[in-house]
Amino acid sequence: MIEHFSELRGFLDRHLDDVTEAVREAAAAEVMPRFRQLADDDIDQKSGPHDLVTSADRLAEVRLTEALTALLPGSVVVGEEAVHADPGVYGALESDAPVWIVDPVDGTRQFVHGDPGFCTLVALVRGGETLASWTYAPALGELATAVRGEGATLDGAPLAAGAPADGAPLTVATSHPDFTTPAQKEALLGLRAPGVAPRPCGSAGLEYLAVARGTCDATAFSWEAAWDHAAGLLLVTEAGGAHLTRDRLPFRYRGGNALPFTAARDRATAERVVKLLGG
Repeated sequence: MIEHFSELRGFLDRHLDDVTEAVREAAAAEVMPRFRQLADDDIDQKSGPHDLVTSADRLAEVRLTEALTALLPGSVVVGEEAVHADPGVYGALESDAPVWIVDPVDGTRQFVHGDPGFCTLVALVRGGETLASWTYAPALGELATAVRGEGATLDGAPLAAGAPADGAPLTVATSHPDFTTPAQKEALLGLRAPGVAPRPCGSAGLEYLAVARGTCDATAFSWEAAWDHAAGLLLVTEAGGAHLTRDRLPFRYRGGNALPFTAARDRATAERVVKLLGG
């Protein structure tokens, strides 16, 4: 990881703000003009009624793909919509090239229903390590960034997840039932314990931001799509949090994780959630 980071350190020093601007521009050009303005033919289903895609998702991903690869020649993009069109694109995560992991509209269901709780997620990854991330919620006017080893910020102010308050109910954002197997549903039942307050998750990216800023204590997610997790996991980690799968290993966005997994405000909370999940 150190070698991969050092190779890209200069790029991040020179272009961190350029990537931020590319994220903002994609949202301004393709996402926000369609917010609460979608026509019926702008919306499609993918795997079911809770898995939606819009013209904003597709066009923002195209714009981000062009901008990010221009900033970093030789890099490739693994985007949610590109992978949906060609699952083989996901294999780029196994290469040694710098990879941009992109979710153009995370929380598409919220976006479609006119809820401002959606965001654009970008992470820069190489050799299996996330080196930098951007979480932009344009309708909320919030931008969080993280650089490995250098901390996380929200609108320029440092983020610190802290630890849950002693004696307070542990708030845990959990996967939607449509995206869980029977075994995962059974594991999630472990969160129905005294002193724990599970609730359905919204946008994964914004749930990670909530953990990083200390307004949610943990997540318990049961799916592995890299575009939903890469940016947020780095954000939580750089804010002082931790993430663990049910076998107490860090989450691997290439797959093969013991699910559900958690990201939490601190290591002790992550251990507690994993134990409740039966890990």
